[in-house]
Amino acid sequence: MKNKLILLTGATGYIGGRLLQELEKKQLKIRCLARRPEALASKLGSNTEIIKGDVLDKDSLIPIMNGVKIAFYLVHSMGSKGPFEQMDRVAAKNFIEIAQKSGVKLVIYLGGLCDEKETLSSHLRSRTEVGNILRNSSVPVIEFRASIVIGSGSLSFEMIRSLVERLPIMLIPRWSLMKAQPIGIQDLISYLIEAISLDIDSSQIFEIGGKDRFSYVDIMRIYAKCINRRVFMIPVPVLTPYLSSLWLGLITPLYARIGKKLIESIVHSSIVKNESALKFFKIKPIGVEASIRSAIELENEDIPISRWYDSISSCKENISFKEEKFGKRLLDFKTLNISVPPETAFKPIQSIGGPTGWYAWNWLWQFRGFIDLLIGGVGMRRGRSHREKLITGGTIDFWRIEKFVQNKLLRLSAEMKLPGRAWLEFEIVSNGSASTIKQTAIFDPLGISGKFYWYALYPIHQLIFKDMIQAIAKKALELDNQ
Repeated sequence: MKNKLILLTGATGYIGGRLLQELEKKQLKIRCLARRPEALASKLGSNTEIIKGDVLDKDSLIPIMNGVKIAFYLVHSMGSKGPFEQMDRVAAKNFIEIAQKSGVKLVIYLGGLCDEKETLSSHLRSRTEVGNILRNSSVPVIEFRASIVIGSGSLSFEMIRSLVERLPIMLIPRWSLMKAQPIGIQDLISYLIEAISLDIDSSQIFEIGGKDRFSYVDIMRIYAKCINRRVFMIPVPVLTPYLSSLWLGLITPLYARIGKKLIESIVHSSIVKNESALKFFKIKPIGVEASIRSAIELENEDIPISRWYDSISSCKENISFKEEKFGKRLLDFKTLNISVPPETAFKPIQSIGGPTGWYAWNWLWQFRGFIDLLIGGVGMRRGRSHREKLITGGTIDFWRIEKFVQNKLLRLSAEMKLPGRAWLEFEIVSNGSASTIKQTAIFDPLGISGKFYWYALYPIHQLIFKDMIQAIAKKALELDNQ
């Protein structure tokens, strides 16, 4: 296997990120496809290469597939705005066409566990359709169909954790009583890795799950037990997916666009009916409580792991400069000299966002995040990918880390809903034993609405950014005197 080139798509996502770590541990030859290579570059080992490409751009896949023998297809557009089913359909057709022409021997795909006879949600319908498209070719395809994934950073786990930890009393809608067969993230990754060596001549579908069958309510009770917390649950007869998604957006890191699609899928039972996977693979799946305890332990360690919102598709869609005409960039630039070394001056910047906050006018930052949630954006709930570390491609509230150089530079790109593109950059310049803090807010407006947005908020931005750089300098001086 070490001589076969493996293509991994979706490496910036939750499942793909975990799979990448395990494949690298086995020292396999890996090639990653990414729309933004810079978001993945810091996570790669010596046996892994990365090539820029997009499954929606068929021509970009030709050089990427060259020499590939096994390909993981972990791409989906659930977090995207617009017709995500159509995007998934086009992407799957492009991928399997080029894979077939390039001589790929095996494609491994992860879909959703469901009963195809039911009227499915748009998300599950799309997952099923993608599997059908991939299997409708001469390339053998192994399709795994999984239910709820329990693991540190997974979409479902983050929702359950937030609800239990923040709400002593919960309203329980009917959709949360539907039975599922959750699978632990490590068991899921083990299935994907074992599939590499599975000898098949034709496409196969494997339904996979853990050893327990529980509803979301059951899982929340188990989580509460694991953290020694009591919760009171009150059933309610009617709470639509839309209203539930808004509620989740206020309480959990899930924003409405993602929450609605998740809930629409939860209303369908996801139980393993065909247990052939247990015969073909050596995995003995663990139960829900063991998966939850493992996830809690990993959360407490705060080591670099993938999370559901690390996926580029989970954020707002970036408007291409080729597709839209942007105006000239508008800047707010501030500098401050401080008598501390660069590594000390950078420490407050290193911990910005999340529990630390933004050093000045935090209530305004929170209010902006709340407004973003109401209009379908990411808001501030997701916090930081890691409490202390900064990793390119990671998230900080409604920003994504675009570039990071230790003790020198942090550049954040905005993922809140805006009429344009925005960045916030911090740079530390060494002046011997002293430092200069450079703070730059950059906005690239989209048309008249973008310019109106910038100038309407200009007085507030002046206040926030001025106090923020001063507070950062004050914190650095405090750290230097400790």
